[in-house]
Amino acid sequence: MDIVPLSLKIAYTLFLGILVPVYWIYWGPKNFLWFSDIALLATATALWLESSLLASMMTLAVVLPELAWNVDFFGRLITGRQLLGLSNYMFDQGKALPLRALSLFHVVLPVVLLWLVYRLGYDDRAWLFQTVVALIVLPLTYWLTGPADNVNWVYGPGGSAQTRMHPRAYLALTMILFPLVIYLPTHLLLRTLLGRG
Repeated sequence: MDIVPLSLKIAYTLFLGILVPVYWIYWGPKNFLWFSDIALLATATALWLESSLLASMMTLAVVLPELAWNVDFFGRLITGRQLLGLSNYMFDQGKALPLRALSLFHVVLPVVLLWLVYRLGYDDRAWLFQTVVALIVLPLTYWLTGPADNVNWVYGPGGSAQTRMHPRAYLALTMILFPLVIYLPTHLLLRTLLGRG
């Protein structure tokens, strides 16, 4: 018997069938370098294969950043004040409402991933494998995008490029911080709470 309901697999895949072409046309292919978009796509594979490793990796990759995005989004929705600036585009009236509505996947994705890891168990190898992915994706993002995009914050924290250090030195720092500051605490917590093996 499948651990993940077929209805969830199908619904998730249908959602991607809408989001991917819309994002490709509006945001362009470089948008899919964001870790959240990588996780969104990889989670479909994790659902269909019921892969604990892939689900665990994507959970490490995005749970903390998505938590920050949600705090920013709901904080601004409730208070009207910008907190972190991560979800500013969601309040940009110049962008079509249906396009912005698709970005609400940031609310659902961490819930799906945490549920999936709960059901499948946490794979201890996730930290190493996700670190390798980050060490590939971050330089690739730096090479294929620019400071105006600031995808995965490879040019600076938040929405703009930093100017205090050489851009490549900042990239190197980012490549250290992602595995140690974002992935490792999540890894240790999930291994303690959900590890099975």
